[in-house]
Amino acid sequence: MANSTSDPLDLYAKVEGLLGVKEAAPSLYAHYLLFLNSIDFNSLLDVGCGSGDFLRQMQGALEIPEVKGIDLSPLMVSRTLEQGYDAECVDLCKLHAHYDVLTAVFDMLNYLDKVQLAQFLGCVKEHLHDGGYFLCDINTLYGFENVAVGSYIVDDEERFLTVDSDFEEGVYSSEFTLFEKEGSSFKKSQETIRQYYHSLDEIVMLSGLELVQSDDVNLYDLDESDKLFLVLKKG
Repeated sequence: MANSTSDPLDLYAKVEGLLGVKEAAPSLYAHYLLFLNSIDFNSLLDVGCGSGDFLRQMQGALEIPEVKGIDLSPLMVSRTLEQGYDAECVDLCKLHAHYDVLTAVFDMLNYLDKVQLAQFLGCVKEHLHDGGYFLCDINTLYGFENVAVGSYIVDDEERFLTVDSDFEEGVYSSEFTLFEKEGSSFKKSQETIRQYYHSLDEIVMLSGLELVQSDDVNLYDLDESDKLFLVLKKG
């Protein structure tokens, strides 16, 4: 019988390096950097900061006076701290500080269902300074239907991962099965991780923010864009 981790995203954190995310990230990060380089700001909060790679690249290029990352995965927070950046395992809605820029990178919003999305976007607006910006990216319907669906198997000798994914009625479900080598045997962990399709109109309406920019992103050389990069502003 498979062991279940304490949180599905903790399992994702363990296997992120096997999924090709780091290889695709620079092309996506470029959209964020291009916009951030065009504005004046002093503070940035990265929500769902993961291992801190985004903060490292933005800070390295822009030398932002104040940066912080938050994530609900303790493992991810520990990795961001190891990179030398302020990070905390906390829900955005429980923070008290305000920022010039909030970011949610690599389809972080797609991990929220409709109820969670509305609450999260309300907290985004609450934690932005007036005139502040929210930068995010979301998966397109084409991306869900043509990039993520199917089976994926990969190993690095110490770990063996299978991912079986399907997309139905706006919900993308992925069953992750991980075997990790422990001595002469393997430990098995299994979780189902879900993402949800959200339209651009939904994001704008629920956020109560002004849409400043919407760019097509094609990370995988497909016929259509698999992501949208969005910039929204608090008036």
